[in-house]
Amino acid sequence: MAIDAFANQFVCDLHAYEPGKPIEETARELGLDPADIIKLASNENPLGPSPLAKEAMREAIEKAHIYPDGGGYRLRHAIAERQGVEMENVVLGNGSNEIIELLCHSFLNPGAELIAAEHAFVVYKLMASLFGAGYVEVPDPGFVHDLDAMAAAITGKTRLVFIANPNNPTGTMVDEAALDRFMDQVPEHVVVCFDEAYYEFLETPPDTVKYVREGRNVCVLRTCSKIHGLAALRIGYGLASKGVAAILQKARQPFNANAIAQAGALAGLADDEHIERTRAVNREGLVFWQDAFRQRGLNFIPSVANFVMVEVGDGDAVFAEMLKRGVIVRALRSYKQPAWIRVSVGTPEENQRGLAVLDEALEATGFKAG
Repeated sequence: MAIDAFANQFVCDLHAYEPGKPIEETARELGLDPADIIKLASNENPLGPSPLAKEAMREAIEKAHIYPDGGGYRLRHAIAERQGVEMENVVLGNGSNEIIELLCHSFLNPGAELIAAEHAFVVYKLMASLFGAGYVEVPDPGFVHDLDAMAAAITGKTRLVFIANPNNPTGTMVDEAALDRFMDQVPEHVVVCFDEAYYEFLETPPDTVKYVREGRNVCVLRTCSKIHGLAALRIGYGLASKGVAAILQKARQPFNANAIAQAGALAGLADDEHIERTRAVNREGLVFWQDAFRQRGLNFIPSVANFVMVEVGDGDAVFAEMLKRGVIVRALRSYKQPAWIRVSVGTPEENQRGLAVLDEALEATGFKAG
């Protein structure tokens, strides 16, 4: 008898998360030179890590034989100071994704429910299934979270509500006034998670950390994978009320944030020059891509993040055509949008090449805009 007969059925029934296709894998499969491939698929920082972070990580490697600070004192203290909270409000994660899992470990069970928007990050649904909980998917007209509908969906079974702001893969956001109205309706038995992986790209970001300072049952997720360029290190953090944070600390694994990642994050978070340089490149890139889509008559979702979602007829086919030409984007069938792709902002040179290859792919697949 196959071993899956003895495994938890809800795990066997899961469809594993599919990350953006790696450059090395693409090179092996298609016989391409890795140096000739550009990746515009995973919303990474095209400038790479901060120079200060690189230096800090090089120094940290010299002590790689010693276990990291399991409590992450220096990094948590620095984050707390920057965010105007106490160190007890800060929880480190192996990427902010781990904190999503810690929340689910802590609050979900087969009798509980998790609420999220229809086109939000697919990991929320995967986690609900993994813990045997109900998943309540609320429609998001115009690809924007409908917070009134999400509040109306809360029941006595609800334990977690996820609000991705800005949202991946749509690049849309809700403003602070809407968030305040929503929070006024949330009962005490619900933890609200604000997933803010792209927060630093916003020109006028909403203040959700104020709910942490007020002691509300919330967790604000931030990551060093995006604007800080440390995706390979897997380091993120949550800002939570002390009660929620204490529970998450109990659920996490010892040494979940490695020493090299902590050193890089500590230096990177303080490098305001690198952060602003990345913002500038991203602003220019968003204008480039969105203007190009308008000129071609392509339907797209205006974005405030570092990527744009665009309709191309057959997302899988366009993805495959671009891949053959050495440009990796993200097809969105797993988000129930088979006609769309998501394009990450790259350097100006990468954007130019990406657009040229997109034009070739659209011609190859026969898609006519409008």
